[in-house]
Amino acid sequence: MAETKPRLQTRYEDDVRKALAEKNGYTNPHQIPRVDKITLNMGVGQAIGDKKILDLAYECMTEISGQKPVITNARKSIANFRLREGVPIGCMVTLRRRRMYEFLDRMVSVVLPRVRDFRGISRKAFDGHGNYTLGLNEQLVFPELNPDKFTRAQGMNITIVTTANTNDEARDLLEKLGMPFRQDSSKKGAA
Repeated sequence: MAETKPRLQTRYEDDVRKALAEKNGYTNPHQIPRVDKITLNMGVGQAIGDKKILDLAYECMTEISGQKPVITNARKSIANFRLREGVPIGCMVTLRRRRMYEFLDRMVSVVLPRVRDFRGISRKAFDGHGNYTLGLNEQLVFPELNPDKFTRAQGMNITIVTTANTNDEARDLLEKLGMPFRQDSSKKGAA
């Protein structure tokens, strides 16, 4: 039985690639920016005192991403935080290919609209090389999580790594994939 492609991947291959090639005048198909990977990272500072909190974050990340996360350890000892080098303090997962497109589609169409007082994501959170990072204050905006099981509010960082060379190319790519960016303040004044 052949697997069907994720909806967002089909949209990228059929529509977004052509639109980006026409807009930016790419002659080589390998010049067209694409999403390379998505990294989810959850730092759990309270895990120093209680290991169950890290286990809960691990389960949460597994349900959100659909694959097993990697436990991250402290790189340095910091006495003020009662932190020692090598102590587990978080988890992360890297999504590629099919799971990456499915996660991005779910995030754009379901998760971000569920964020309280959502007016769009920042247009400026790019790193200068076409990668975008956003933070969520609470993981319960993901519908697959049971609010009775995951009662503790835990934030996470989501980094979208693209092959774009500039922030503008990456912004065009993500806009065409459906990312709900805030309206540009300069455009509001002109309208």
